[in-house]
Amino acid sequence: MRILYGVVGEGMGHATRSRVVLEHLVASGHEVEIMTSGRAKDFLAKRFEGVNRIHGLHFVTEENRVRMGKTLWSNVLTGAAGLPRNIEAYFELLAEFRPEVVVSDFESWTYLYGKVHRLPVYSIDNMQIINRCRHPPEILEGEQAAFEVARAFVKSKLPFCDHYLITTFFRPEIRKDDTSLHPPILRPEILATQPTRGDHLLVYQTAEGNNALEQSLAQLGVECRVYGMRRGITEDQVEGNLRHRAFSEAGFIADLASARAVVVGGGFTVISESVYFHKPMLVVPLQGQFEQTLNARYVQHLGYGRHAPVIDDPAIVRDFLAAVPACEDALASYQQDGNRDLLGALDELLDRAAAGLD
Repeated sequence: MRILYGVVGEGMGHATRSRVVLEHLVASGHEVEIMTSGRAKDFLAKRFEGVNRIHGLHFVTEENRVRMGKTLWSNVLTGAAGLPRNIEAYFELLAEFRPEVVVSDFESWTYLYGKVHRLPVYSIDNMQIINRCRHPPEILEGEQAAFEVARAFVKSKLPFCDHYLITTFFRPEIRKDDTSLHPPILRPEILATQPTRGDHLLVYQTAEGNNALEQSLAQLGVECRVYGMRRGITEDQVEGNLRHRAFSEAGFIADLASARAVVVGGGFTVISESVYFHKPMLVVPLQGQFEQTLNARYVQHLGYGRHAPVIDDPAIVRDFLAAVPACEDALASYQQDGNRDLLGALDELLDRAAAGLD
């Protein structure tokens, strides 16, 4: 089939997940045209043909918080230049590729194309769990207003898809039709790595800054291998027990797989990989990002780790380290069958579309 595939460009988790799905689709003989934005375009263009850059929204973060005013202004400035190109790409695609089905990883332009042309549209992402599932009161306690705002946004992003395939490490009750839950999609490099138990903490932060966290970690006396706090570095920088590491995919996976435990933001991908490796987590979600708060609360709810809105005291990390054995016990029962669950479900949907059943 001719498949139009959209990947939202904010954050790299969508791109790494989509890479696995796209490799499966191409290997299965489908023709695929990809629309994406931001860093995801460069990442996917190294691996696939037919990758088109479109304008996408992005967040501005400072000190582990989304700055909504700066985010809005930055998107307005870049959107004025990006919107005409999106419309141009839309009509070029209409004339040349003639897709038969659309798959969207939280990306709006491909979704709109599919709806306008009455094509089957399938959603693959983790965000739809906010809207399409029921969550226990203890998960939402104190965050009800943020939840309602996030749910309204997610609901409006890709409404009325033919099916929603939701990747998740937790399993809430589904409340809407045409929805299925699947284990997280893992890149092959993760699946090929055997975890071990070392003595270091793996620390991963997607937002630069967060001086309070860095100062707290420096007082622990435990080796911390830190990624993301100093993005511009090209070689390791060691300060006491902190080893700030230049980013390397292979190095990051090795440090994650061999860690005693991890200190991470609330991003879905690194949490999913940590759960797969059975690594206890101290999760510090990006403030103003409800999806990250939801992930963090489920980590604690399941006993996989602890949730901390902010780390400004080394005692928070010490308390977490004391809880690591109990978290390891909770994680020991977590298993998933690679990526076959979701990819098999997607194949069934595409077979239905080819047969004219959707």
